[in-house]
Amino acid sequence: MKCRHFGECGSCTLYAIDYETQLEEKHRRLAGLLAPFYEGEIETYSSPDTHYRARAEFRIWHDGERCDYAMGNMSKDGSVVIEECPKVIRPIEERMEPLLEAINGSEVLSRKLFAVEFLAATTGECLITMLYHRQLDEAWQREARALEEQLSASIIGRARKQRLVLSRDFVTEVLEIDSKKYQYRHYEGGFTQPNPFVNMKMIEWAKAHAAEAGGGDLLEAYCGLGNFTIPLAAECFDKVLATEISKNSIKAAKENCALNGVENIAFVRLSSEEMTSALRKERSFNRLKGIDIDEYDFRCVLVDPPRAGLDEATRELISTFENIIYISCNPETLARDLEHLNISHEVQRAALFDQFPHTGHMESGVFLRVRS
Repeated sequence: MKCRHFGECGSCTLYAIDYETQLEEKHRRLAGLLAPFYEGEIETYSSPDTHYRARAEFRIWHDGERCDYAMGNMSKDGSVVIEECPKVIRPIEERMEPLLEAINGSEVLSRKLFAVEFLAATTGECLITMLYHRQLDEAWQREARALEEQLSASIIGRARKQRLVLSRDFVTEVLEIDSKKYQYRHYEGGFTQPNPFVNMKMIEWAKAHAAEAGGGDLLEAYCGLGNFTIPLAAECFDKVLATEISKNSIKAAKENCALNGVENIAFVRLSSEEMTSALRKERSFNRLKGIDIDEYDFRCVLVDPPRAGLDEATRELISTFENIIYISCNPETLARDLEHLNISHEVQRAALFDQFPHTGHMESGVFLRVRS
């Protein structure tokens, strides 16, 4: 990827080495962290070098009456005005300049605007959130509605204690998993995987190893909007119990389930700690009303925790499962958790998913099976 802001913008920190070298460095780093637990091949799934990110947030820089996009600078002590961002997917890139022209041509749209967020899908849909340090009135709504039509996008206005959804607050993504298409509603403000191209590879990898569990039922923690849940439920398991702490994510997951005609998933709003307590019969939860946990024949558990990794109780719980699929956005906490899981389980497969090119961040996955 070539970008005129490399070395100034703090968004892409690995700008001085080519993409293949970046992948090699990440592979070496992950191999080193996994070395105490795994000596086999680490499958590496690369990203497109440009136009791979479906979410983007830009500050708005005011210079007199002029507005520009800005990002934090490399030294993290200020901002840098940007004229391009070649990492965003095409539906975002195509709207960035026309949106900025409209903002600069309107006192109503530009006044007290401090940030713009984009959420897009590979289908071409795009959602734009405009954030303000002032309350939004009818004049703003009129101009923003005209802008929706001009950009063929959905627009949301946000200010303190105010959220104006002009048409809708989601985009519908379509992911092709092993030649089968799945639809997902991605909501504004909700968590979504930022790189749809690598995300498809992640789901296919997880699905391939879920199939090795040999059927039965799946327990999933941190299920989000059903990103992994729906394809795995549709093709690998009899029933799935999927938990997530976010009420909005559970709402989206149930909608996505209906969109894809998948009927064997129970989505429940539970934290990982609550899920552990429920499965151990330590507590009962109204949110599990109508669900008999004893009816499940869990053969596999899938976890996709935040950067902090798993808490001790969840580590102990999943160590009682025959098969574990662990998707991680932080290889350091993955390695920490494997110190405990390695006592009862053996890592069978490992993978690197480069969701974040041109940065030091990486997603990884391991498949573990109980020791015989």
